[in-house]
Amino acid sequence: MKERLGLMIWFRLSRIYNKSIRESNQHLKEWNLSVAQFDVLVQIGSHKRLSQQELADKLLVTKGNITQLLSKLEDLGLIKREQEWKTKYLSLTKKGEDLFQEVVPKQEQFQASQFSKLTQDEKKQLLELLRKIQN
Repeated sequence: MKERLGLMIWFRLSRIYNKSIRESNQHLKEWNLSVAQFDVLVQIGSHKRLSQQELADKLLVTKGNITQLLSKLEDLGLIKREQEWKTKYLSLTKKGEDLFQEVVPKQEQFQASQFSKLTQDEKKQLLELLRKIQN
């Protein structure tokens, strides 16, 4: 019975996560961004300048996995890459900065609205339970 309950929790979390990603992708279409592109924009914008390896570490992917994503953002004029010795550094362009300032608050509000059915105490409790599972 304990295993079944754990499995039911996992299924529920998976469904909520997948639904959230679908809805976020839909919401971000207004700015022609995917969730993955938004994540990159947020990481680079929050840190002002990151190496490609630092970005990969923050996104929990390999450096090679984000190359195509970075090329697309570079083609859109949102980021720039600078090579210093053996390290590639990433930063936002002016266009990327402007988009960051516009989209981040709106996406944060959108994400927060996903939990509007919960009271403040329930949100704190959920966050604490998820932390407990993570650690």
